[in-house]
Amino acid sequence: MTTLAKGITVLRAFTAQRSPMTLSQTAAAAGLTRATARRILRTFVALGYIEQNGRQFSLTPRVLELGFGYLSAQSWIDRARPVLKELSARVQESCSAAILQGTDIVYVARVPTRRIMSVAVSVGSRLPAFHTSLGRVQLGFIEDAEIWRRLMSLRIEPYTTHTITDPQALFDRVKYDHQQGFSIVDEELERGLRSIAVPIVDRTGEAVAGLNISTNSTRITRNHMREHFLPRLREASEQISSFMP
Repeated sequence: MTTLAKGITVLRAFTAQRSPMTLSQTAAAAGLTRATARRILRTFVALGYIEQNGRQFSLTPRVLELGFGYLSAQSWIDRARPVLKELSARVQESCSAAILQGTDIVYVARVPTRRIMSVAVSVGSRLPAFHTSLGRVQLGFIEDAEIWRRLMSLRIEPYTTHTITDPQALFDRVKYDHQQGFSIVDEELERGLRSIAVPIVDRTGEAVAGLNISTNSTRITRNHMREHFLPRLREASEQISSFMP
């Protein structure tokens, strides 16, 4: 099982910024010895999940099978996509749905209207949960002790001058956003990026995902988000929640 965990670490080491990679680069990115990384890479090459071109290694399209299994099992995601498209068309902004995974969010649906981030975001992309509206609206459903455990596992660094880096302040913001039922994150993750999110809940009232609208801070004010985006977000969230088994 330890070897399996190391293999998954190697797969996750490949990103848009780190692909392709040499054996040494892969070992460094995954925190493994060269010998261990070599054995894992050879195994994945044999299985068809990684391809080798000279000294360079890169993922193959076959790795998509690993994620499609989850997406195909979540029927609400397929039914949510038209709702996101309609919401995006109404507000003329990018809309996304993401699930919480540890200290990250993972995008499961997205309708972009324009490029508002320096890094391309698509289905499967991961971002830090504590510094995104999509993450904060879901973290609030977790027990306080677990929120603190996840906070303490992080090395919190500022992404911008607006990033909240104090653990107590982050905890308080998560709790406050949960109480008000929505979260606005204003240029904490990237300068110029402003977003508002609400939770998507199942029939038991537990958060399954988050739904957000993101925009450029020079075009849309926080007040506009609360007055015009929030009602539409909540309407879309309730519609998606009705799809839950």
